[in-house]
Amino acid sequence: MEQKKQKPTAENETLIVSRRIQRVSLHLSPVPRPLHQHDTQEQLGLFPCARSAKLEVETEKLSLYMRGKYREIQEKIYEYFHARPELQTPLEISKDVHRELCWRQMYGLIKEAGIRPLKYVVEDPGKYFAIVEAAGAVDISLGIKLGVQYSLWGGSVINLGTKKHKDKYFEGIDSLDYPGCFAMTELHHGSNVQGLQTVATFDPITDEFIINTPSDGAIKWWIGNAAVHGKFASVFAKLMLPAQDVKGVSDMGVHAFIVPLRDLKTHQELPGIEIHDCGHKVGLNGVDNGALRFTSVRIPRDNLLNRFGDVSRDGKYTSSLPTINKRFAATLGELVGGRVSLASSSTSILKIANAIAIRYSLLRQQFGPPNQPEVSILDYQSQQHKLMPMLASTYAFHFATSYLVEIYSQMKTTHAEQLVGDVHGLSAGLKAYVTSYTAKSLSVCREACGGHGYAAVNRFGILRNDHDIFQTFEGDNTVLLQQVAADLLKQYKQKFQGGTLAVTWNYLRESMNTYLSQPNPVTARWEGVEHLRDPKFQLDAFRYRTSRLLQSAAVRLRKHSKTLGGFGAWNRCLNHLLTLAESHIESVILAKFIETVEKCPDASTRAALKLVCDLYALNHIWNDIGTYRNVDYVAPNKAKAIHKQTDYLSFQVRNIAKELVDAFDLPDHVTRAPIAMQSEAYAQYTQFVGF
Repeated sequence: MEQKKQKPTAENETLIVSRRIQRVSLHLSPVPRPLHQHDTQEQLGLFPCARSAKLEVETEKLSLYMRGKYREIQEKIYEYFHARPELQTPLEISKDVHRELCWRQMYGLIKEAGIRPLKYVVEDPGKYFAIVEAAGAVDISLGIKLGVQYSLWGGSVINLGTKKHKDKYFEGIDSLDYPGCFAMTELHHGSNVQGLQTVATFDPITDEFIINTPSDGAIKWWIGNAAVHGKFASVFAKLMLPAQDVKGVSDMGVHAFIVPLRDLKTHQELPGIEIHDCGHKVGLNGVDNGALRFTSVRIPRDNLLNRFGDVSRDGKYTSSLPTINKRFAATLGELVGGRVSLASSSTSILKIANAIAIRYSLLRQQFGPPNQPEVSILDYQSQQHKLMPMLASTYAFHFATSYLVEIYSQMKTTHAEQLVGDVHGLSAGLKAYVTSYTAKSLSVCREACGGHGYAAVNRFGILRNDHDIFQTFEGDNTVLLQQVAADLLKQYKQKFQGGTLAVTWNYLRESMNTYLSQPNPVTARWEGVEHLRDPKFQLDAFRYRTSRLLQSAAVRLRKHSKTLGGFGAWNRCLNHLLTLAESHIESVILAKFIETVEKCPDASTRAALKLVCDLYALNHIWNDIGTYRNVDYVAPNKAKAIHKQTDYLSFQVRNIAKELVDAFDLPDHVTRAPIAMQSEAYAQYTQFVGF
């Protein structure tokens, strides 16, 4: 006869729960047993050279060198949100509640913490980008909403308008009294801004512009701040003026106009304005994206943002720029700050993902040698190959985007023509390259943390979903890389015509000469560590690859143009051109990394950064070793040596990985992933799932 189960007593239940918590805690963070380091390394089959002494890294010095002069403003933002837990975004939150929380987060930052970003958009762009980066670390939706208000809406008024617009709107935008939108994208046109269909027709009788949405395809779509909070919008539309010809109007090209959307007191939609909610999105649900339709909306003539083109009272058009294309280029050129901000913010998100995944991998232990304790999963070569090159790339991106912010700031203050071209090309390339890399890396980090990485509390899903759209807005990545390729081909042509190359492209002059000669059969076989870790070898290899791709792209385009025409030839060579653009950006990133390492004043910090830089460079060369082998730039013995050195560097970077991620200096409430914290936090994790 089956025995009846005894009814559990309160004491027994307490004992059972206690044992379960203990077992889970030990599973998540086992107590290590003593083991000699030499024995562990032998059992794991590590390189003999990997047993060398670990580099000493002073985290504070490394962090100070990385974060520089904007550390204070970021600390202020982190401290504000740490002191206001009610403003921290919970895991489970509805779209509508998230939107209101995001508004309260931004409102608190401006009104309570005293952060006033708009002046920095003009006076100190680096500080503005640091503010957006810190806000995005708290909640990516907050970073984007700040960007819409200050960089897009505020930036368009400041950069495309004139003194009268700044005098009227600056304070209201800065104080959040005038929340606004940036209404460029339409249902049928996103990347092709010149194809926008919204029209602004001048009425000389009333001295007004009439804004109209002529078709469903012209509805402004995905407009941030529009669905709930926006009271104004910078609306991009074709400027139509009365004419005496058959058409009756002249199309002067796309211009920007300030259009009020809602009553300042009642918040009701104004006559002729129709606003719809774009609804729940894959991510960024704290941002209220909406759709706008305009029906005979009249605005004063003064609402034209007239820096590059103006209309007089009698309907005459004047501009310092002679053509529609030049005016269009100047208008878009003033809006590249959004791309700079996204490249910087994407790097910040990659730092957070790195910190969570690497800290977890250091703590998590699985398997091990027979009769020995389990080992950290970061001691496995496969885990190192996933995460250490990614950590190296994160550092590389940090220094490259810092350089981009620096030259962007110079451009805004000096308006130097050479810098304008440099910033335009580099911002397009870095935004595309960094955001694509981060999007892929977020999935790798999730996978590297196993099942625990799938828990929402550990942030990878939220980061991945919120960041995903970074690859699309402020310019689709594929389109931006084509801009970079087009610039490279233009520079290539100038090189052979004896013209001056832009700063970022200067290396092409020497590198193309090297490419046009045959690879040196002697250096192709050099495999010594000193040679492989020589920055000159690394940078020459990157630049050789770019020059080879550029030369072959130019030849292919010339060939196909004869039969397919310009557009057809470009499309036939498109994948080649995208690879060329990526190769160029990788060369620029490495050059800036090397330069930053060499400038570092502290010897131990410099040694650590050199190690990381070498891993970044050799890992990229190894990943594209086929290209180098095909042209005998690298002999078989050298290719093998590069592979071996990449493995060795991954292990050495693993030895200082904790210090490297600690140098990001991200507070716990920003990473806030229990799996990435110390063992006492695992109790919080187990409690979260109900133990």
